[in-house]
Amino acid sequence: MKYTRKDAKAHAFANMKGIWAAALMPFKDDLSIDEDGFRRNMDHWIDDLGIDGFFIAGKQGEFFSMSVDERKRCFDLAVEAAGGRAQTIMSCSDQNMDVVIDLARHAQASGADYIVVHAPVLHFFKQQDETLIRYYETIASQVDIGIALWSHPDSGYLMSPQLCNRLADIDTVVAIKYSVEREMYKELTRLAGDRIIVSTASEEEWLDNILELNWQLYLCSSPPYLIQTAADRRMRDYTDLAFAGKADEARRLRDSLDLVRHALKSTRPAEKPHSHQKYWQELLGQTGGHVRPPCLELTDDERATTRKAFDACGLKLA
Repeated sequence: MKYTRKDAKAHAFANMKGIWAAALMPFKDDLSIDEDGFRRNMDHWIDDLGIDGFFIAGKQGEFFSMSVDERKRCFDLAVEAAGGRAQTIMSCSDQNMDVVIDLARHAQASGADYIVVHAPVLHFFKQQDETLIRYYETIASQVDIGIALWSHPDSGYLMSPQLCNRLADIDTVVAIKYSVEREMYKELTRLAGDRIIVSTASEEEWLDNILELNWQLYLCSSPPYLIQTAADRRMRDYTDLAFAGKADEARRLRDSLDLVRHALKSTRPAEKPHSHQKYWQELLGQTGGHVRPPCLELTDDERATTRKAFDACGLKLA
């Protein structure tokens, strides 16, 4: 690792910055991992789009359809493809604690920069704070790599800012992807912003969070590579303007992406986020590929609707 256990927080605050994207994983016709396609995507995302880090084998990456060995292979592939040009955070989320720890150890050995572990589904629980503290303390005791928390509605509950503030005292807990309403993540920033890097996946809120909350990290979803091209890096540009204190310029550039955001979101079928985003990738010239069951593929009509919106959204391809 690039840091020791005791230096995990300091290292993260110094280096875990900028735009991080949650990687979709392309699958071939036979549903095997398209390793060459993923490498090409990574090269484009880093060299052409200027993305700083990558969230690997998470929900966007369809981790739920992969074996443990495949998830480990994704970790190795991402570290290799990044080649020191960008950072990586590996999703070790699982309902089985042994699997979480096995994946965490592999991520650490692979050369990953950090891991992320979402709050688990807890059956029958109505008061879960002490259980979750033990959960994350147990993981932290088994590896030295920096850990990002992840709280989202899929768990069946949300971790409160007060609980996250307590978890921020764990020496290797360095960040959180906090998929909650803004008032909740504002409160956590106030409580623990000196001990944990707070972020959320909403690109629409990213600029305001830089300017108003002094955030340093977008962690993370797919917009960094879906609303940008090599010829049209408006998310990268408005981010850099905001970091430079040029708020008005940043806002104008951010707002200019509204048509792109609308085209992407308005054509996405509720049950088909993965296949829709992969098709959008293909329209951009990236490798999209297939989805694995139980995810659903787009129909021809859904593709046609998406293509029409894509062509009219104003995103520059060259």
